[in-house]
Amino acid sequence: MRILDRYIIRNFLSTFFLMVALFCVVAVVFDVAENLERLIDNQAPWGKVFGEYYISFCLALGNMLSSFIVFLTILLFTSRLAQRSEIIAVLAGGISFQRLMRPYFIASTFLVLGSLLLSHFILPISNQKKLDFEVEFVHKEFHISEQHLYREIYPGTIAYFRSVNAGRKVGYRFVLEQWKDGRLLEKWTASKAKWLEEEGTWRVSNLRRRSWDESGVESFEKVALLDTALQMKISDFGQRNEAISTLNRAQLRAAIEREKAKGSGGERMLQLAGHTRTANAFAIYVMTLIGVSVASRRQRGGTGIHLLIGVVIGFVYVFSSKLMSVAAIHAGVMPAIAAWTPNVLFGALGVFLYRQAPK
Repeated sequence: MRILDRYIIRNFLSTFFLMVALFCVVAVVFDVAENLERLIDNQAPWGKVFGEYYISFCLALGNMLSSFIVFLTILLFTSRLAQRSEIIAVLAGGISFQRLMRPYFIASTFLVLGSLLLSHFILPISNQKKLDFEVEFVHKEFHISEQHLYREIYPGTIAYFRSVNAGRKVGYRFVLEQWKDGRLLEKWTASKAKWLEEEGTWRVSNLRRRSWDESGVESFEKVALLDTALQMKISDFGQRNEAISTLNRAQLRAAIEREKAKGSGGERMLQLAGHTRTANAFAIYVMTLIGVSVASRRQRGGTGIHLLIGVVIGFVYVFSSKLMSVAAIHAGVMPAIAAWTPNVLFGALGVFLYRQAPK
């Protein structure tokens, strides 16, 4: 490794971690300002606030923005090299542009491996601590916005809620049907059902139970209040989207299989989350290619023009990622395609810019 390689890698990594720290400080300040009243009202211990919650917060934020921060990092220090004619001097000294990019990709490989390690192994643990803290001290109540919720709790038994309030652990307009060989055997209807977490049972109010025997004779029963054990929990009908980030690889695969068995369609979001963890890490390579190709050209306006280009490209990348995520969940696009399409498109842009870069 030459002096030039060490010089670029040192500047790359030091600038990257400095920018991550700056982003985290700004984000923490805004988050504290937004949630300070809740933290005080809920008597959150400040040692836990800064010792657990904000460490997890910064790890998640840094990993999520890693590709964009890499892009800004390369634009900043490579643009300075170009404006001081150092890139021109390197190329004039007989070093090819391809060889010049080698230390950038060495440093990027270090960051990609770190991002993969964080995404698949470390962040699920730290995000669990972060989510537990939020549930206890920040966002205690939440409501499931989706309505008309169906779940197959075991083969032939279908549960339905018109709506669910997960904070109160109550589902409204409850219906339970039991089918066998295409024939309805039993049907429950109730005004509401409340999940009793400590007992692991459901308290059903104003229950009307209808059943049919093999000859088709119907029987009817009405019960004001009934506690019954069913193979379902309130979390089977909805949970915070952030809970997906607490699942490691094995748990994510198991959750996908459970959602497939329920027939809820929720496995698409889980599959998208799994592919996105890997795709976001490899986006660092894409942004490295684009950043070096753009910033290595000396031009009027200097670093300011390069940063403007960086902000525009970063905005378009984030927008396309969100667009593909929505398409995967609501438009039937395969989760793997949705997660990797932005990398493919911007990778093609990076190859084009690389060919236009000064050689």
